[in-house]
Amino acid sequence: MTNSIAEIENNDALFVIGSNTKENHPIVALRMIKAVRKGAKLIIADPRRVPLVRFAHLWLQQRPGTDVALLNGMMHVILNDGILDSDFIADRTEGFDENFRKNIAEYTPEAAEKITGVPKEKIIDAARIYARAERAGIYYTMGITQHSHGTDNVLSIANLALMTGNLGKECSGVNPLRGQNNVQGATDMGCSPNLYPGYQRVAVPQVRRRFEELWDAKLPEHEGWTSPEMLDAAVDGRLKALYIMGENPVLSDPDMNHTKKALSSLEFLVVQDIFMTETAALAHVVLPATSFAEKVGTFTNTERRVQRVRRVVDAPGLAMKDSHIIMELSGRLGYPLSYHHTEEVFQEIGKAWPAMAGISYSRLDEEGGLQWPCPTADHPGTPFLFKNGFPRGKATFSMVKYIPSIEQPDAEYPFTLTTGRMLFQYHGGSMTRRVAPIEQVAGEPYIEINPQDARDLAITNGMQVKVASRQGSLTVKAQVSPRPGRGVVFIPFHFREAAANALTSSKGLDPICRIPSLKVTAVRIEKT
Repeated sequence: MTNSIAEIENNDALFVIGSNTKENHPIVALRMIKAVRKGAKLIIADPRRVPLVRFAHLWLQQRPGTDVALLNGMMHVILNDGILDSDFIADRTEGFDENFRKNIAEYTPEAAEKITGVPKEKIIDAARIYARAERAGIYYTMGITQHSHGTDNVLSIANLALMTGNLGKECSGVNPLRGQNNVQGATDMGCSPNLYPGYQRVAVPQVRRRFEELWDAKLPEHEGWTSPEMLDAAVDGRLKALYIMGENPVLSDPDMNHTKKALSSLEFLVVQDIFMTETAALAHVVLPATSFAEKVGTFTNTERRVQRVRRVVDAPGLAMKDSHIIMELSGRLGYPLSYHHTEEVFQEIGKAWPAMAGISYSRLDEEGGLQWPCPTADHPGTPFLFKNGFPRGKATFSMVKYIPSIEQPDAEYPFTLTTGRMLFQYHGGSMTRRVAPIEQVAGEPYIEINPQDARDLAITNGMQVKVASRQGSLTVKAQVSPRPGRGVVFIPFHFREAAANALTSSKGLDPICRIPSLKVTAVRIEKT
């Protein structure tokens, strides 16, 4: 997030796109509801009527995968009405040139309506609400990123914020809401195949040399593979071994059959987890790890806030801290790690990444949490980014055109499946599905289908139906619901007995970040 959670309730306008915030980030949603009660206008853009729509001034029900057309349509209105921030554009951006303007000019409200299915009047209203607000924030999650053109979606969001001057000031910004605990911290620490800690690029020689000196090791000169690329390489025999920590790709990755085939093709699979997941069941070696309540260290949350974690219970059985397992393995592989306490690791982080240099365990104990960048010991942390400018000097507008999703419905597969989470279950369910009260409330998979579509197919509520895609099929209970629009269906991906990712595709990755298109899959539905 460029801005902070506390700032949300003082937004004048909130634009939530591709995020079921009330179910997936309920604490953040409470801040949004407070903002609405203070007079802020809330715009929701989502193919489903998510619970937060109840509090919205405007709901834009776009077809899955058409976000670029919607965002460009809004920018067309802003440009045409002259309600952009000309001073901000002139002083702090580049690339707002004739070519960019010509591209936006193509996306009239009428053209955007034809692509997205959102009435042009709503597109115009949304654009004016967002652009005229003094403090407007954009909030999104994987409903934006998990597409064959997810990077284009994010660039379009950035364009919208830049055009209206909603970056570098309080209660505004571009705010991706992280989907799992400490995902922000993991990314900060270089858990991406092209980055070292602090978003420093592997391919830059001087960056690589600095880390080689810090770690006294020779480092690869080339970027690594993303998760989907690794699975493809395993199937092809180019990847022989894989080490998976705290992840259950059998349920959470696209195309379950492909994932199982890839993992089974490996010569050696190691899984480090707190439970025997579907992925761990395929492993040659399972390393028992500890949960959040059994370890010491730090987590970094979605607003870049670094916070202490303290052990409250002892780990059961043979379970060991992740850091201890990694140190033991590293030593046996010929690179000894001699940390005696996690605080020593944290101190090294400050050496690797200047943005964390001013944060220490003692400060975190005293202040409760600090937001990076925090470069010095007397720095208060940074609630919102880019107040004094952008790291590269001026921010750049990106020319983005709408490209249809790789998977498109047709006569054989006439429906568009989108997947996601529900309030009570979490991710692959390896933790929440072991909790009996949760299972009593939300222990059964389902497919949401629009009432008109259900009538056309003679499907009634509670009926078992077969859902098939080009990748696989499953049987699941129908939940007739007005939440999805006509032609769109929804399945939560938590349930192994009706795994939504048996249907999704591992092909058609985003060409930039190589993320799969989990949010748009063509399917057909039949009575069993």
